[in-house]
Amino acid sequence: MTQKNLRIAFLGIGLMGAPMTRNLLDAGFPMTLWNRTASKCEPFREEATIAATPAEAVADADLVITMLENGQVVEDVLVHQGAIGALKAGALVVDMSSVQPSLARELAGLVGERGAGFVDAPVSGGTVGAAEARLSIMAGGSEADVERALPVFGALGKCTRIGPVGAGQLAKLANQAIVGITIGAVSEALLLAAKGGADPAAVREALLGGFAGSRILELHGQRMIDRDFAPGAPARIQLKDMRMILDEARAEGLTLPLAQQTHNEYLSLVANGHSDVDHSGLLLELEHMNGALLGSLGRGPKG
Repeated sequence: MTQKNLRIAFLGIGLMGAPMTRNLLDAGFPMTLWNRTASKCEPFREEATIAATPAEAVADADLVITMLENGQVVEDVLVHQGAIGALKAGALVVDMSSVQPSLARELAGLVGERGAGFVDAPVSGGTVGAAEARLSIMAGGSEADVERALPVFGALGKCTRIGPVGAGQLAKLANQAIVGITIGAVSEALLLAAKGGADPAAVREALLGGFAGSRILELHGQRMIDRDFAPGAPARIQLKDMRMILDEARAEGLTLPLAQQTHNEYLSLVANGHSDVDHSGLLLELEHMNGALLGSLGRGPKG
């Protein structure tokens, strides 16, 4: 089947789903869209079909993409709202949400009973990566199923097949562990430097050229200095991911102390009313804990 007549059903037109849909439409894919809040589909009404239910959306789809907030929502949409039951034989379901590896395997079994394929393909890159079609896509599934999805992935970013179903979600958990812990490290480092009298912007600039340089320091370090916490990836989602990391660790008999501490800090951040700030807003919790603001700490050099 050629790209021109590969029909995609996209379920979840949110912060990530909207720019991904834009790129898929621009690549020429015919699409049917569904979102719980139907108004979010409106910008695409002239270019795509809008479905009233998930089951209606997937009925004629060759490939179904889900980009939803968490595993509970994915399960609700695919199982309880009847999407899996409406799949046509030979379809391919690609869940690009971040869910538990065990749920990915469970859904793959249910999809398989319908004679359809399943790939778990969570992404990294945030809303900027989604808009620029530069997402890092971590795919779990058979080689054949991942191969079938490559033309679609090519319009969204770069795909790496990690292994069988569930492996993509394990890679995403690894990604989110590094992201969450590193955001905490950058917050603490900039606050420490500023408290001692250094200019945090200059510290960030200096560190970018050394071994501590990272995308987190580059992008989120700047967000912290600018106090720009408009959500690309909301803190509540990072908290959800940290919780899944710890759940998976317990299931594997592992203790992950840095992930546990970072989880606790995000839990406090969300409990203090910041569920919808960007995950770089973990700085706010550190400032709350210390009773000080990053931008107003300079005391001059110590003598």
